[in-house]
Amino acid sequence: MLLIARQVSKSYGARSVLRACSLVLNRGDRVGIVGANGVGKSTLLKLLAGVEAPDEGVVTYAPSLELGYLPQSAPNLAGSAIADVLRESVGALRQLEARMRALGAEMAMTAGSALDALLEDYGQVATRFQDHGGYEVEHRMAAVLAGLGLAALPRERAVATLSGGERARVGLAALLLRAPDVLLLDEPTNHLDAASMAWLEGYVAAYAGAVAVVSHDRQFLNRGVTRILEVDDHTRTLTSYTGDYDAYAQAKRAARAQAEEAYARQQEELREVRRRLREVARAVGHNRPPRDHDKTQHHFFGERVAETVSRNVRAAEERLRRIEADPLPRPPKPLAFQPRFQGEALRAKRILRAEHLSKRHGERTLFHDLSFIVEPGARILLTGPNGAGKTTLLRLLLGIEAADEGTVRLAPGAHIGYLPQDPVVPVVDCGLLDVYREDLAGYEASLVASLLANGLFSREDTTKRISQLSLGQRRKLEIARLAATGPNILLLDEPTNYISLDILETFEAAVLAFPGPVIAVSHDRWFIQRFGGEVWHLANGALIRYAPSAFADASS
Repeated sequence: MLLIARQVSKSYGARSVLRACSLVLNRGDRVGIVGANGVGKSTLLKLLAGVEAPDEGVVTYAPSLELGYLPQSAPNLAGSAIADVLRESVGALRQLEARMRALGAEMAMTAGSALDALLEDYGQVATRFQDHGGYEVEHRMAAVLAGLGLAALPRERAVATLSGGERARVGLAALLLRAPDVLLLDEPTNHLDAASMAWLEGYVAAYAGAVAVVSHDRQFLNRGVTRILEVDDHTRTLTSYTGDYDAYAQAKRAARAQAEEAYARQQEELREVRRRLREVARAVGHNRPPRDHDKTQHHFFGERVAETVSRNVRAAEERLRRIEADPLPRPPKPLAFQPRFQGEALRAKRILRAEHLSKRHGERTLFHDLSFIVEPGARILLTGPNGAGKTTLLRLLLGIEAADEGTVRLAPGAHIGYLPQDPVVPVVDCGLLDVYREDLAGYEASLVASLLANGLFSREDTTKRISQLSLGQRRKLEIARLAATGPNILLLDEPTNYISLDILETFEAAVLAFPGPVIAVSHDRWFIQRFGGEVWHLANGALIRYAPSAFADASS
């Protein structure tokens, strides 16, 4: 046993986030944590990591346990350069190595029982050094940096100049190099490309310690974990499912069908018992008056019937009392996400034209002399390695950034809907509704109705402050605003990041049903499989276009 959480609960003010949650992590465990946005998954990891304390319950650890925790947002990295961060990450190993050298020198000058004690100390330190990969630390460092797509970054590069995605990957690399006994990872794949995700899947599957990971990447959960823990949106408790994501999804469907069937049976039984009780008075046949010569016989059988009826009534009343005292709850309805990203249709034959676009970051050229046309109904998947300039290209098309050279022209009436890679809703002390209705025309009642109609938020959610929302809930707010603005072009940068599994497939279906042009940057392999359309691959400053099948052949 490495870690045990016993009946931990956590609330923020009057809002209960987790209730009586218990779990055990043993060496070799691979646990995926899932649940709706805002349900408390990140909070659970913080409790396990000791970043926050539970209101009730306790988390206990094995002696000398080393924990590693990666937050969902880009971490604050110690050190002024990447090299500093990496040195810090293996600092404990260097200390163990120094301790081994000191013990070796001391043993060379010691004999007798004192030497035996030193040998025992040396054995313990050496075992810990070996278990944490001390003998191959340089090889591991090179492998981790290459696996996470960081090998090309100069190690002397200042941390302050890194993008949010680069900081997240450097933070993950530093954590993996520490090789802690327990890895607690919150959305580690959000800033990884396909190659890095595949590498991380293999790394997690072979990890010597325990891993608990919050992830919305379905393929990662299928390949990287062997148990799923779900935080229930209604009870705020934990339910464990053996197997990968597919096994969990199948078990959830079966459990829901069983719960709905049991509830329907009980409701039918309640209706039948109540009907019997209502009709029993009318159904008593011995109430008709007897003939004179049959009074004795009628009295005898009448008492028998009355006794039987009375016994049946008492049994029905007792059954009704028991059901009403402890009824099966109605299975909660799943969130009915029904987005509509449709604005006024465009009639132009060329929706967007880019001519001779070039962009540099410092001394590095991201791309040069890119020209292309986006036509009505286009489906374009923009791929490429991390740092190739995909996000920058989207921002140029939006006009958020200016190109060093070249122009972008939009058709008259074009209205672009943009979903950035990370939520940009400011964490301020204002209401969810205040942010939703910013720049939207209409009365408050109609705006509230439109927000509730898309199924992303409940009426209770509309009273929340932005500071109470998780990253996933802020992402849902951005999606709600995107739908409300009525775009006729969609530019989506890693659109499935932060979206919980309960609405992810419906969101993907809404994107697929959008009638206007869509340009999407994504490393989500399930999204890519469903998206279809052209593939534009940005690498080494050039844009190469593939048909989907040709791209699959080229990338395999």
